[in-house]
Amino acid sequence: MSVVSHYAVPSRFVPSLSCAASTIIRSRFRATIRCCTTLSDTHSHTTTPTSIKKRVVSGVQPTGSIHLGNYFGAIKNWVSLQNVYDTLFFIVDLHAITLPHDTQQLSKDTKSTAAIYLACGVDPSKASVFVQSHVRAHVELMWLLSSITPIGWLNRMIQFKEKSRKAGDDEVGVALLTYPVLMASDILLYQSDFVPVGEDQKQHLELTRDLAERVNNLYGGRKWKKLGGRGGAIFKVPEPLIPPTGARIMSLTDGLSKMSKSAPSDQSRINILDPKDLIANKIKRCKTDSLPCLEFDNPERPECNNLLSIYQLASGKTKEEIVQECQNMNWGTFKPLLTDALIDHLQPIQVRYEELMSDSGYLDKVLEEGARNAADIADATLHNVYQAMGFLRRH
Repeated sequence: MSVVSHYAVPSRFVPSLSCAASTIIRSRFRATIRCCTTLSDTHSHTTTPTSIKKRVVSGVQPTGSIHLGNYFGAIKNWVSLQNVYDTLFFIVDLHAITLPHDTQQLSKDTKSTAAIYLACGVDPSKASVFVQSHVRAHVELMWLLSSITPIGWLNRMIQFKEKSRKAGDDEVGVALLTYPVLMASDILLYQSDFVPVGEDQKQHLELTRDLAERVNNLYGGRKWKKLGGRGGAIFKVPEPLIPPTGARIMSLTDGLSKMSKSAPSDQSRINILDPKDLIANKIKRCKTDSLPCLEFDNPERPECNNLLSIYQLASGKTKEEIVQECQNMNWGTFKPLLTDALIDHLQPIQVRYEELMSDSGYLDKVLEEGARNAADIADATLHNVYQAMGFLRRH
């Protein structure tokens, strides 16, 4: 059933250990292990009609434009995942309000993001596609998890430190600090086995794992059983699923910075819906170097590695084929090649996107059905958490 070699995680710690001691032991334990799960593992996995599929959840914010980093790092991989796993892909609109947002644009961007999911190949007959705020259990579980989340864990989050430093304390809302708890809620609600993550999200997944273990230790097992529950673990402890290539597409203007929606310059990214002439212009003007030949994996040439990686992903060729084809090229020869590959790859997506956006009723139906499927799973989990934490049952 499993496509990975699971590493052992203690199901419960010795009751006399303090939470601090448990955390120390857990962190030391993790330092000696590595998760070997990658998306490439899924290709050799087949599912029989009688097997129980592992579950994967993931989502993208509906802020700004969906770009190559979102596409190659996440959405494109979902298409293969939906054939192997029980998948839930949602538009994380609640996360979109952690920073000031355009209230007139949020709902439009949410529906547009859903259309992009489907245009990229996500199949609603195989995956549940829904809007995060349409399943209210996300917010309820976040509050319950917040009650047992040490503030020190959140203060260590790198992204909070970076964004709050830029904006200033008076301009930063509490949600920017606590949104990793909402992210944990997003994952734990669905008893997820795996979560596709990029390098910059590993820390947040570790927080999710810590919270799952903390809830299981505080409220699970015999304590939950005494309250009428089934006992055992309340949450599954999810593992990361890391794409072998494309997990971190870099900026076109700085090969050391991740391609980002929030970057001030649109020149720094290729958006999925960019027209042909804009793609050509961005590639023509993107940052390169003056060294001869082209090569992967040279730390002194981050832009070269990034552009070759993008070409590999857009063309569908292997790394070896790209090396053979491009190693003796100069930038003047390579850039038109990259441009054509990107246009050819994105054009079918753009055509399908326009078709979907012209059929609003179909999109609404997909999102409604996806939310209904998701809520069935989420409500069952939420019921267990309320029960295990001792709340009075509603009749």
